[in-house]
Amino acid sequence: MSARDLSVIFGVVFIVIMLIIPLKPWMLSVLIIINITLALLVLLGTMNMHEPLQFSVFPSLLLILTLFRLGLNVSTTRAILSEGDAGSVVETFGTFVVGGEVLVGLVVFFILVIIQYIVITKGAERVSEVAARFTLDAMPGKQMSIDADLNAGLISEQEALRRREKIAREADFYGAMDGASKFVKGDAIAAIIIVFINLIFGMIIGVVREGMSFAEAVNHYSLLTVGDGIVSQLPALLISTATAIIVTRAASDGNLGHDITSQLLAYPNMLFFAGGTIFFLGLFTPIDDLLTIPIAAVLIAGGFLLKKEKERPKDLQEEQAEEAAAEEMKTPEQVVSLLTIDPIEFEFGYGLVPLADVNQGGDLLDRVVMIRRQLAMELGLVIPVVRIRDNIQLNPNEYRIKIKGNEVGRGEVLLDHYLAMSPGEEDPDIEGIDTVEPAFGIKAKWITEEMKSRAEMSGYTVVDPPSVISTHLTEVLTKHAHELLGRQETKQLIDHLKESYPILVEEVTPNPLSVGDIQKVLAKLLKERVSIRNLLVIFETLADYCKITTDPDLLTEYVRQALSRQITGQYKQENNQIKAVTLSGKVEKLIADHIQQTEHGNYLALDPKTSQQILENIAKQVEAMASKNMNPVVLCSPAVRMYVRDLTERYFPNVPILSYNELEPGIEVQSVGVVNI
Repeated sequence: MSARDLSVIFGVVFIVIMLIIPLKPWMLSVLIIINITLALLVLLGTMNMHEPLQFSVFPSLLLILTLFRLGLNVSTTRAILSEGDAGSVVETFGTFVVGGEVLVGLVVFFILVIIQYIVITKGAERVSEVAARFTLDAMPGKQMSIDADLNAGLISEQEALRRREKIAREADFYGAMDGASKFVKGDAIAAIIIVFINLIFGMIIGVVREGMSFAEAVNHYSLLTVGDGIVSQLPALLISTATAIIVTRAASDGNLGHDITSQLLAYPNMLFFAGGTIFFLGLFTPIDDLLTIPIAAVLIAGGFLLKKEKERPKDLQEEQAEEAAAEEMKTPEQVVSLLTIDPIEFEFGYGLVPLADVNQGGDLLDRVVMIRRQLAMELGLVIPVVRIRDNIQLNPNEYRIKIKGNEVGRGEVLLDHYLAMSPGEEDPDIEGIDTVEPAFGIKAKWITEEMKSRAEMSGYTVVDPPSVISTHLTEVLTKHAHELLGRQETKQLIDHLKESYPILVEEVTPNPLSVGDIQKVLAKLLKERVSIRNLLVIFETLADYCKITTDPDLLTEYVRQALSRQITGQYKQENNQIKAVTLSGKVEKLIADHIQQTEHGNYLALDPKTSQQILENIAKQVEAMASKNMNPVVLCSPAVRMYVRDLTERYFPNVPILSYNELEPGIEVQSVGVVNI
C-alpha cells in the first residue's frame, strides 16, 4: 500500500486509540490545531470545486472528521475532569478569546451551536433530502436524453458511457450526503450534552476531590469547559458550512468565488442603485456620513468600471476569441481530432432544421433510432451512429447522406408539401411540382395539403417530408451496409455469438479463418442484401468448409446455400412461386469455360464483345419483367452464380442473382425469360 493509504488507516486507528487511552495536554493541543486545519481545508476545497462530484469522497470524509472531533471531545473531557488541564489551546480559548468571562463564553458557545444546528445543519439536511429524491427521479429522463444524443450522433459511445457513470455517481453521492448530514446534526446535540457534563461534574470534582471552594471550582472548570466547547464547535461549524455548500452547489465552469463575483456583479447598473441607496441612508438618517459615503463611492466607482468593461467593442472580443480558437487548433491534439471521419453523416440545409428540432415538433432523431433498429432486425448489422448536422453550404431544402466522408445520396424536400407518387397513369387534375422520389428514382410531384385528399382518392401514394427522408436514408444504408461492416464491427458480432456458442466460434476463428476473412464473407452477403442476422448458421457452415478452402468467394457461396430457406423467403411470391429469368445452357457453358484459375483466386475472362451481348440480353429480360410489375430475378447454376454476379454487378446492382441450390425444394420456379446469345 502507498503512504497515503497507510496515513488514512493510521488516522482511523488513532481515533479509536483516543477513545480509550488518555492523552497528554500538549498532544491534545496539537490534535485540536490539526482538527481546525482539516476543517478549514475541507471548507476551502468545497469552495474551489466546480461540481459536487469533484469532492465525491466528502460523505465518508465527513464521517471520519466527525468521529475525530468526538474522539477529541472524549479526550478533552477526560483531561478536564481527571487533571483539570486540557492543554494550552483549550485554556487560550477559555481566557483570551472570550476574555475570561464564563457567561460570555457560554453565550458565544450556544450561539455557535444554534447557528450550526438550527440554521446550517437543518438547511443542509433538507437540501440533501430533496437533492437525493430529485436526482433519483431524474435518472430515467437523463438516461433517455443520453440515448437520444447517442443515436443522433451528437456524442460518442465513450462520452455516453461517461455520462451514464456520472449519473450513477450523482445518485450515489446525494444519497450518501442525505445520510451523512445526520452525523452533523447529532454532533451538535452531542456538543451541548458534553458541555453540561463538563460543567456539572467538573464543579463536583473540584470541590470534592481537589478541595477548591465552590467559586474557584466554578471559575476554573467553567473556563475550561467553555474553551473546550468553542474550540470543538469552531471546526464543527466549518464542516457544517462545507456540507451546506457542497449540497447547494450546482455544476459550473468556475469555482464558488468566480461564480459569486461574476454573477453578483453581472449587472453594473444595480451597483449604482445600491450606492445611491447607501448615500441617501446616511444623508437622511442619523447614521454617520463618514461611514456611508465611502461605501457608496466604492459601489458607484465599481459600477462605472464594470460597465466600461462590458462596453468593450464586440469586434475586439470576437477577435480575441478567434485568436484563442486559432491557437487552440494549433495544438497537436486538436489537429489529430480532425482526422476522424464519421461512418454515417446526414447533413441538411437550414430550411430543414425544424425536422431535427424537437422543440419545433421534429421527429427526425426518433426516426433515425427506428431505422437503426429496423436494419439491425433485417440485416443483422448494428448500424453506427448517424451524425446529424446542418450545413449552410447546402440549399435550404436540400440534404445529403455521406458514408465515411463520401456523398452517397442527395435529395430535396419541401416542408409544407407532400410527395405524391402515381401508381400508373398520372391524373391531370393533380397539380404540383414535378420531382423524382430520391430513394427509388420514381417520378413524383410535390403537392399542397389541399391537394392531398384528392391525390389519395386518385390512387397516389402520398408521404410527408420526414417519411421521404427516412425511406431514402434506409435505402442508402441498406445498399451500403457492406461498407459499414469493418473488422471491429465483425469482432463485436463474433464476441456476441461466442457468449452462447464458444466452441463453434473457437473452431472457426482465429484459425483457420481470421476476423478479416469472416468480415469479407459477411460483407459479400450484405452487398447482395442477404441478412447476416442468422450468424449461427453462417458459422456452422464456415466450420464445415473452412478446412477445405479459405477463399471468401467460395465460402460465401456455401453460406448462401445454407441460407436457402432465408433467401427463398426473401424473393418468393405469395403463391409460393419465384418468377425468374434463367440463363441458357449455352451461356452457362460459355461462362464456365472462361473461368481463369490463379493463385490469387478465380475470375471470369470473357472478351468484351461476348460480355456486352450477355449484358444486353439480360437487360432486355429484366426490363420485360419490370414492365409486367414483376421483381426481376436472374437464376443460374451454382457453378457460375458468383461469376454472373461479378459480370452484372456494375450494370444491374439491384437485380438479385440466385442459384438453384439457394432455393428450397418445395418452391415453384417459373421461367419468364431465357438469356441467350
